[in-house]
Amino acid sequence: MNKSYALGIILSAVLLTFTFPLWAQVKCVECPEVNQISLEDDLFSELEQENEDTALLPSKMLITQRLIWGKNGLARITGIVPLSEENRLRELKWRRTMLKTHQVIGYTTLAAMVAQGIIGGKLYNGDYSLYKLHKDMGNTVTALYFTGAGLSLFAPPAIQLNKTKGLNSARMHKWLATVHLSAMIATQYYSDRDRDIHKAAAYTLFGSYAAATLVLRFK
Repeated sequence: MNKSYALGIILSAVLLTFTFPLWAQVKCVECPEVNQISLEDDLFSELEQENEDTALLPSKMLITQRLIWGKNGLARITGIVPLSEENRLRELKWRRTMLKTHQVIGYTTLAAMVAQGIIGGKLYNGDYSLYKLHKDMGNTVTALYFTGAGLSLFAPPAIQLNKTKGLNSARMHKWLATVHLSAMIATQYYSDRDRDIHKAAAYTLFGSYAAATLVLRFK
């Protein structure tokens, strides 16, 4: 993958993360009142159960979340989103929107992967007229993939919750994410270096990504 192309995707994800708190402060006029009330009730009930230091932020966060939303994260030290109960309410709403968008982009990416796989199969069978289309579709899949990943990685953290022990759909989704991320990198790296490894990585990418997308449908 072209370095400038990858850098552009990363910068876009970071820019989206920093601008999201600004435009997301506009009141949602289409959101059901009951959803907003229940969200606030859930947050305040947790704040009553724990002290302020541990309630506002979870004890464990992704490094990408800590970098921006942590106690000393960029959003805090720059003053864009100071750490407070009111702002944490807003952040949970932003988180919900970002993760819903992440899910929609996930389904779109999966559909694009299917299309790319069909084109790739014809290309491997000797129809080299599809090479440019396959390459362009690959760039589209890559852009969608990292946009969706960015929304998940940089979303504000949830409030500290009682974690469910054992295997569950959310934990499987995270495990599969490490597989399809590695496969995505391998697919890009070997695209023009080794056809067999590229093909194997592409199948691994599609299988693990499809599983990660569909596993959230099960509780």
